[in-house]
Amino acid sequence: MTSIETQTVGGKHELAQVNIARLRFPLDSPQLKDFVDGLDPVNAVADRADGFVWRLRSDSGNATDVPVFGDDWLIVNMSVWRDAEALTAFMYAGLHRELMSRRREWFEQVREAMTALWWVPAGERPTVADAEERLLHLREHGPTERAFTLRTRFPAPAGVLTGDGRTAGVH
Repeated sequence: MTSIETQTVGGKHELAQVNIARLRFPLDSPQLKDFVDGLDPVNAVADRADGFVWRLRSDSGNATDVPVFGDDWLIVNMSVWRDAEALTAFMYAGLHRELMSRRREWFEQVREAMTALWWVPAGERPTVADAEERLLHLREHGPTERAFTLRTRFPAPAGVLTGDGRTAGVH
């Protein structure tokens, strides 16, 4: 077993993540040009990142035109990763970090949870409806095993071990 495998008697699990953002301007506006221009390069980095499994995309190659919560001003990003460490390594490095540092220029600040994590069986690809349900659960109940955050993590379902023998998600 390699160090990136996750194993359990019932199968493998991977970490799903969703984040949504409320646009301050239309996607085709000059104010969002740098954000839109950065999507393909950031997605290319994600696609090659260690621990990356899958990301939501439409025919456009990204998910900016995928509806979420029936609100045209919300955009969604959803992906699946090996574990939280792989996700955070991507999020806080390189081009993604550079774009993230400008998020307040492009997106409204929202008080409610806009990001959620949850474990899925390996090979399962979450839907936008799944993501909406997890976000609503997190908003109503706070972090639980059903929906949690990077700050308040929950381990993968019982018995899931990483390749180095540690229980996934436990620090």
